[in-house]
Order: sequence, then structure tokens, then C-alpha cells
Amino acid sequence: QVQLVESGGGLVQPGGSLRLSCTTSGFAFSGKIMSWYRQAPGKEREFVASISLTGSSQGYVDSVKGRFTISRDNAVNTVYLQMNSLKPEDTAMYYCKAALIDYWGQGTQVTVSS
Repeated sequence: QVQLVESGGGLVQPGGSLRLSCTTSGFAFSGKIMSWYRQAPGKEREFVASISLTGSSQGYVDSVKGRFTISRDNAVNTVYLQMNSLKPEDTAMYYCKAALIDYWGQGTQVTVSS
């Protein structure tokens, strides 16, 4: 069965960095566009970043451009999100998502606070 396991979240001060990982199984990872989403308390889930099958192309929501970098390693079925220059407004639960698969993992909490 499909599994998406996010990890790497935590509490960080403004300006700090975190690297999120999403390990996957149960589907052909290298054949799927992968994305990261986030959901802040009281808000709808929003798109953060996506990456093409080979990793050659990425897309980002405007609010994270220049600060976040999405990458993938097809050899280990894992997608990453490097988050730099974190801001309090980045505080949210972060989820990864495989295109066209209706499944969400448990997410990993990112809290940016001094």
C-alpha cells in the first residue's frame, strides 16, 4: 500500500533552517511528480513546491521562492524540502504528495518562533 512518511520538522528560530524528508513506498516513485504542501492552524492546505520526475524542474509558491529548495532521490524513493531563512509565517504542518495519488501522510510539524 501507499506510504508517505514525512520527517525533519521541529522548532526553529526565525532565520533558521530545516530539511524535511519524505520517504515513500507502494508506488512507482520515479514516475510521479512530487510536491510539498503545508497547512497552518485555521487555514486551508496550500501548495508549497513541486518537482518533476527527474528533478530537473521545480516550482514554488511565491512566498517561499529563494528560500526553499525541493529535491528528490529516485534511488531511495525520497523527496526533500530544504527550508532556509525561515519566518514565523512558515509555521505549519508540512505534507508531501504524489501526483494523482489520493493519499496524505501524517505530516511533520514546523514551528518558527523565537
